[in-house]
Amino acid sequence: MLIRSRREFLRETIRTVSAAGALGAMGKFGEMNAMAAGANYQALVCIYLGGGNDGHNTVVPITTAQQPYSLYAKGRGPLALPQASLLPVNNGNDVYGLHPKLVEVRNLYQQGKAAVVANLGMLVKPIDRNIYNTNNTAIIPNALFSHSDQSSQWQTANPTGLGSTGWGGRVTDLLQPMNSGATFPAMSSLNGSSLFLTGQQTFAATVSPGSVSLLQAGNQARAVGLQQLLQFDNGLQLVQAANSVTSRGVSYSNALSSALSGVTLATTFPAGSSLGAQLQTVAKIIKARGALGISRQIFFCGLGGFDTHGSQLTLQDQLLQELSQCVGAFYAATQEVGVENQVTTFTASEFGRTLSPNSNGGTDHAWGSHHFVIGGGVQGGQFFGQFPTLALGSLLDANSRGTLIPTTSVDQYGATLAQWFGVGAGSVASIFPNVGNFGTSNLGFLG
Repeated sequence: MLIRSRREFLRETIRTVSAAGALGAMGKFGEMNAMAAGANYQALVCIYLGGGNDGHNTVVPITTAQQPYSLYAKGRGPLALPQASLLPVNNGNDVYGLHPKLVEVRNLYQQGKAAVVANLGMLVKPIDRNIYNTNNTAIIPNALFSHSDQSSQWQTANPTGLGSTGWGGRVTDLLQPMNSGATFPAMSSLNGSSLFLTGQQTFAATVSPGSVSLLQAGNQARAVGLQQLLQFDNGLQLVQAANSVTSRGVSYSNALSSALSGVTLATTFPAGSSLGAQLQTVAKIIKARGALGISRQIFFCGLGGFDTHGSQLTLQDQLLQELSQCVGAFYAATQEVGVENQVTTFTASEFGRTLSPNSNGGTDHAWGSHHFVIGGGVQGGQFFGQFPTLALGSLLDANSRGTLIPTTSVDQYGATLAQWFGVGAGSVASIFPNVGNFGTSNLGFLG
């Protein structure tokens, strides 16, 4: 790995140690903050759908005032899901259908615990097809349709440059006083290092589901050797600083291991699922929040495989079923722990996919897509944002293939989540610089 700066070196060091040990808390200090953490606790859980999830087959219009199912079927061609297979949900007088594998998500929607945010994506400011085709690069996100660029933009909320911090990290920076007595980082990635959780003053622990602490009793000789190395003064300032950060990482690792050692859940998660293992670990960390003294936490989880250029029907069946089952289990776990109203889960993905299929039984990179927000605090059972017409070549089609130009921005989505989490309305623009270009910074899907 190429380390480009001292600060990056330190950050990667702490992440590496957290990943090795990643399960533990500092008992006595955590006990001092247990009651405060429990009474004023909130958590955000991001589930990143890597590769660009196809929103067109995730949420389908059946009978709406704007368009019938037949318009979707015409544009979708051989990838159209049969109407009879869809799971109907109501949005006022309109009827939509969720993908047939989203059984648990549909149940949560009908219980008022899940909402759909329609046609969401990265924007600098509102545009349509006519404005897009002027090729004014100042108002169009950089490198549209590129996985790496759009993933970075989603996580940093920076559509026109290279962001060094993520909006999850900036939220945590702003709310540091709420976690002043915490004995473990307020941010945890269960899916490797995450730009989303990179702050200017705060950092994330990288937690590996199912791992054990590097320094437990069975590794006593290794522990002694590592501590001797960390305490050795070689006179090199950079190395000494790195040793200090590493020591702190070891302490956090052991702390979380200690906190989770007696934590169990009755809720069953899908066997063999990476996302299930991630969310199960998140639920355990949340259950240990009192010992950790944490009042605000942000988690990053991931499920890959959504770059469906071929065999999309089969692949998306499997992926959305896993997503739905894991989300259902996680919501049940938050109920078990008694924090279902204090934890909000939301999906993210770098972009959507074209309505028109390609010649390989798949779809290609596009732009806007539909996302889910789940939790007891969600204004569920309804859609937020503008559901687009699926007519090819419409005012919201960038290139006549059903490449949706988003009508709701990532800034608005993130700002709504951040305000529920405790960020004041006056501070939103410091985290989402472009949010002022849109009509509202709060979409209303959280109470």
